[in-house]
Amino acid sequence: MTYSNQTTQAIQKLHNLIEVVDQIVIGKKDITRLTLIAMLSSGHVLFEDIPGVGKTLLIKTISKCLEADFSRIQFTPDLIPSDIIGFSVPNLHDEQFEFREGPIFNQIILADEINRTSPRTQAAMLEAMSEKQVTLDGKTHQLPDPFFVLATQNPIDYEGTYPLPEAQLDRFLFQLSLGYPSLEQEVRMLESPEQLSAIEKLKPILSLSDFKALKERVKTIHVHKQLLEYIVSLADATRHHPAIRLGISPRGVQSCLAAARTQALLNEREYVIPQDILSIIKPLFRHRLLFENKLDKEDIDLFIDQLINQTPIPTKIRSEK
Repeated sequence: MTYSNQTTQAIQKLHNLIEVVDQIVIGKKDITRLTLIAMLSSGHVLFEDIPGVGKTLLIKTISKCLEADFSRIQFTPDLIPSDIIGFSVPNLHDEQFEFREGPIFNQIILADEINRTSPRTQAAMLEAMSEKQVTLDGKTHQLPDPFFVLATQNPIDYEGTYPLPEAQLDRFLFQLSLGYPSLEQEVRMLESPEQLSAIEKLKPILSLSDFKALKERVKTIHVHKQLLEYIVSLADATRHHPAIRLGISPRGVQSCLAAARTQALLNEREYVIPQDILSIIKPLFRHRLLFENKLDKEDIDLFIDQLINQTPIPTKIRSEK
């Protein structure tokens, strides 16, 4: 089985999209690729960074390249659930209540500084992220298809932040960080034209129908049983480690499989290899692991490296052949 011409062309457009984004959000190709992997895997992304490194710019640029409906929700301490999902208002004509949709009824949601709002309002996002629907006054309302939440949060030691609950963290497929640009990248930023005006000039690169078709194609990528066992072994090792209070959930295992399949698709392969799993394991594990003692990002990555080294990689399928 080989990819059709339409699928191959759509994959190439995805690579073109990454290049275009790099012209605006300079030097962050890996982050753009991982964001698209999460979206093609029907997942959401949590960006944790200091302010001003380009998180919002990245999300806006991807939305424009996909010509997707987009809304930005600024999470503040006084935000309430109805500000997000909408509310019911009386209809004077038939004496009934009608639902007025909130900003969450868009295909790509930028949940900006999501950890600055109260836990009650954060909880309003749970059903939307997990079930792609919201419930108000006993009625369920379906969200658009596709639907993605790309959230940003300030580091948890910043003043005025509320840590996201474990259940909500687990609903983000990846946790990513742009970080500071290198000196060369920052010089390129100063030399480039005004970034916001550049976004306005962008033309769609990949249609949403092609994007949805790729999402369906991801599900057909072959995964050897040994690799399924490898994914489970990596997760299981976190559940019994004395340094870990909460390990990888079954939802995390399913997310790992979906992301590995998407990585294979972007590499135009119809099957997963171990490197597909290893390339996405850190952004997928980082925010899901709760340690007995607080660790910084570098220590968490070091722990994941040790975990990988201690878990045997299936030897019969090391290569792409």
